[in-house]
Parts: sequence; structure tokens; C-alpha cells
Amino acid sequence: MKEFLSQKGIAFNEVDVAKDARGRDEMLAKSGVMAVPQVLVDNEVVVGFDRQRLDQLLH
Repeated sequence: MKEFLSQKGIAFNEVDVAKDARGRDEMLAKSGVMAVPQVLVDNEVVVGFDRQRLDQLLH
């Protein structure tokens, strides 16, 4: 995921939910699932590395 976003020149904030309880709680509140990676694009959560969906949202 990081490589994909970097290749597209997209800035992102990485949260290690294994170490960051606040980040983990926020992730769970937004997506309803405990799965990684997750990306928030324009208030839409993408769970997992869904390249096609990410391409749609980022264009």
C-alpha cells in the first residue's frame, strides 16, 4: 500500500494500529472491522489492497 501511494505521489499518514490504541479505535469506528491495511479516501474506507477501487477514488 505504501509503495502504491508513493508511486502515485500521494502523501499519507501511516498509523501502526498494533502500537497506537487511539489509531486502532479510530480505524474500528470508521470501518467497523479490525483489518489492515485500510485507507481513507474522501471519507470512504478501503479495506485491504483493492488496487482497482483505489485507482477509481484517486482519479
